[in-house]
Amino acid sequence: MNANAETKGRPETYYAGAYWGPRKETPEECARRTAEFLNLIAPCDPLLAHWYKPARSPKDARKHPLMPPDVATLAELFRRGVNREKGGPIFEELGFSFWFGNGGSGPDSTDLQIKCGDHSGANPNSCVMPLPRQGLGAERVVTTPVLGGVLRSMALAWEPDWAVAASDDYRRLMSTTSAAGTFVGWVTYLSRRRGPVPPLPAPVRIEPIEGKGTLIILTPERLSARNAEHVEQGRRVGELLARAGLMQPVTP
Repeated sequence: MNANAETKGRPETYYAGAYWGPRKETPEECARRTAEFLNLIAPCDPLLAHWYKPARSPKDARKHPLMPPDVATLAELFRRGVNREKGGPIFEELGFSFWFGNGGSGPDSTDLQIKCGDHSGANPNSCVMPLPRQGLGAERVVTTPVLGGVLRSMALAWEPDWAVAASDDYRRLMSTTSAAGTFVGWVTYLSRRRGPVPPLPAPVRIEPIEGKGTLIILTPERLSARNAEHVEQGRRVGELLARAGLMQPVTP
């Protein structure tokens, strides 16, 4: 597939996401992990240091800050996000969902979409952050150092099986060759539960994360689906990791 065919004429959008398999957790446990994550990412960039309760508009949201994070407040928000039939029973095995933003608006804003406590095995648990699309915030955040910090924070707080930072266009290109739910992005995290990461070719950089797993940085420059070298490097590294048995889907 031509790396430029899918992306020509429009800007690439980026995201960071952590994903893990079945894990039964209470709203309080989900809240504790969320609080830890918010505290860890706050120093990564000023855009990631302010978060607010869900509201009808950014203006309304800014009246209800979530920083510094309070576990009891977060736990109640997770309880409200329980899966249930309208007027019917709660599906505890499907866990809890919670969405909130940084109070921004337009292309310089971001939010967090969290699913935690699902132990059904039907879908992965996740913490996903669509990244700002334009503006000074995007220029600062969509960089290797900041995204490395974000994925490190995700690894420490959520203990996922796999995490990735990439562009949406790049993900679509990788999905044609990678196992469902796993591919090598701009920055990739693999839990040590999956096994040791083998040596990888330059310019790939490997960084251990305190007792959790390994961070893999594909390129120091901004990853792009339009760059054929980036796409080929991602596929080549993905093949090496797959041979080592590290690229299984997060859920069967």
